[in-house]
Amino acid sequence: MDPVRLSVLDRSRTREGHTHPEALRDTVRLARELERLGYHRVWVSEHHGVPGVAGSAPTVLAAAVAGATRTIRVGTGGVMLPNHRPLVVAEQFGVLESLFPGRIDMGLGRSVGFTDGVRRALGRDKGDAEDFEAQLAELLGWFRGTSPTGVHARPAEGLTVPPFVLAMGEGAGIAARAGLPLVIGDLRNRDRMRRGIDQYRDRFRPSVWAPEPYVVISGTIAVAGTPEEARRLLIPEAWSMAHSRTHGTFPPLPPAGSVEARTMTGKERDFYESGLTGHIAGTEEQVAHELETVVKETGAQEVLVTTSTYDREALLDSYRRLAAITSG
Repeated sequence: MDPVRLSVLDRSRTREGHTHPEALRDTVRLARELERLGYHRVWVSEHHGVPGVAGSAPTVLAAAVAGATRTIRVGTGGVMLPNHRPLVVAEQFGVLESLFPGRIDMGLGRSVGFTDGVRRALGRDKGDAEDFEAQLAELLGWFRGTSPTGVHARPAEGLTVPPFVLAMGEGAGIAARAGLPLVIGDLRNRDRMRRGIDQYRDRFRPSVWAPEPYVVISGTIAVAGTPEEARRLLIPEAWSMAHSRTHGTFPPLPPAGSVEARTMTGKERDFYESGLTGHIAGTEEQVAHELETVVKETGAQEVLVTTSTYDREALLDSYRRLAAITSG
């Protein structure tokens, strides 16, 4: 397939029998390998109070990743802006950009806590997400030195840290009005994704941050020697999602074999089977064909891969195979 920018979001997923610190160190180790393989960016995520995710402080983890690498771009996918004061977010990214100039990305999302308890602990509620557009404008203003408060964000003011908007639905319009690059998923609902991209391009207003639309499509991609091996990479995450839908908690990733041996309720089985469908998974030839098709359909400039699985060696092998088929 034609060369395309390829990046990775690693959520620092925890695994059964392994600790949260191990998950964070796994992310740092993976970033080194992704740099060696020629990936464009590596991003980390923000989740609070989730048993299956260790990444709760993305700017801190991004600093560790940037310190362990030399050339790959490093950022967040994303900082959930409604959880924070925009000034503090600007200061954090200003520090990152000052320490690692020219390598930092500022991916921003509009989600709030996963549960009522987490939202209370953060001092937020669901309604705070409705203020995302204003929060985004305030954040960008700290970098431009345009805050009406008379306060100056140090060391952010005057620095250029590329902002990206993570979008599902309404976020595409926000990205367009702000003139920012768009990160949109997921590959499992391509009609909805294409509608969001069309809306974004139609309404895009050039800005100091981006003169023209820039689209990053995101989703799970698994590559292996056989279709069956690629499918096994999807099993742990599919089960964790099914468990979260039926029990209300998102657990650590189990080994694929233990999932296959489990007895599931009908509802669990439905969610589990649904979680295995719609992704791009298969051999190099199969993935190359499907990925090339979706890139052409969307006109995306970049693909952000979000695959999570229990077997880290198999995950790295998938990333090696993917890099090989997209390098031209």
